[in-house]
Amino acid sequence: MRARLLDATVECLVTYGYAGTTTQRVAEVAGVTRGAQVHHFRSKEDLVVAAIEHLAEQRVQAAVRDLGRAASNPDVVSTMLDYLWESHQGPVFVATLELWVAARTDPVLAEQIERVEPIVTGALIGALAQLVPSRATQKDLRDLAFTAMDALRGILLSSFADRNLERAKKRWDRVCVQLRGMLADALGGETLSIDKLDAGSSS
Repeated sequence: MRARLLDATVECLVTYGYAGTTTQRVAEVAGVTRGAQVHHFRSKEDLVVAAIEHLAEQRVQAAVRDLGRAASNPDVVSTMLDYLWESHQGPVFVATLELWVAARTDPVLAEQIERVEPIVTGALIGALAQLVPSRATQKDLRDLAFTAMDALRGILLSSFADRNLERAKKRWDRVCVQLRGMLADALGGETLSIDKLDAGSSS
């Protein structure tokens, strides 16, 4: 029941936005009575706070799952940039973005997001770290990952206005032209493929 309510909250955030996500609507989408909903979550605040944790867990799981698919690409730089793009797609991220925007004027939401977001970011950066040469410093990787994510999230947020994901992808591709050089430098210039990394580690 609790999981159904949290999944319904995510669905409502994506479909109706934060303002349109009411406890009554969540109960309807979950297919439960208001009484059952109140038994688990007494208020919208309780429901949304739990949803923040629920979304964080899903994003961490996705980070690990997507890494397996990304690792099949021999081009490490492309793999990292594609991985970041994919990890910021889909309803889970849209719902997360709705909560980020709402947190601007809601201190309770802001506090909860500030608490869980480092966990998600840590999972993403940890996944990226598995794709790069050991000589690339963690600080370089972290700084570049944050730069890439900041740019990507700004692009996706602005795309909410024109609802044109294709245009957003073109903007991201343009940013990637700049990021490629930065990532290549951090990875040691010529060492850009998993095959080369494997060869280097066995020598």
